[in-house]
Amino acid sequence: MKLLHRLGVLMGMAAATGAGAEQAAAPKNDHAVVVHFAYGSKDLTKLFALEDELEKAMLSAGAGELDGNEVNVDGSDGYLFMYGPHADRLFAVIKPILDKTPFMRGAQAQLRFGPPQSGAQEKTIVINP
Repeated sequence: MKLLHRLGVLMGMAAATGAGAEQAAAPKNDHAVVVHFAYGSKDLTKLFALEDELEKAMLSAGAGELDGNEVNVDGSDGYLFMYGPHADRLFAVIKPILDKTPFMRGAQAQLRFGPPQSGAQEKTIVINP
C-alpha cells in the first residue's frame, strides 16, 4: 500500500513538473497589435468575417491570437485586439488580410513590443493608405 502511495506521489510530482516545464517553454503573448479602423455600419457581419479570417491565419501560423473587438455604438469606428509573442511576426501574418479589406483602408495598427505598462517600444503602421 505504501508503495502505491509513493508511486502516486512520484507520478503526481512528475506530471506537475512536466506541466510546469511546458508552461515555461511556451512563449508569452506579451506583444500586441491593436488596429483602429473606420467602420461606418452598425451591421457587424463583415467585421465578424474578417475576425474569422484573421484568427485562422494567426492560429495556422502560430503567430498569436485574436482577443476581440470594440466598436462604437453608432458603428463609426472600432478596434481589433491581437496578441502574440512577436508583434512584427503577428503583423506580417495579418497585414495581407487587412490590406484586402475595404474598411481597413487607412486604419492604424499600433504594434507594442512587450507587456503593457512596461515602457515597451511601439510603432504605428497605416494600413493601405
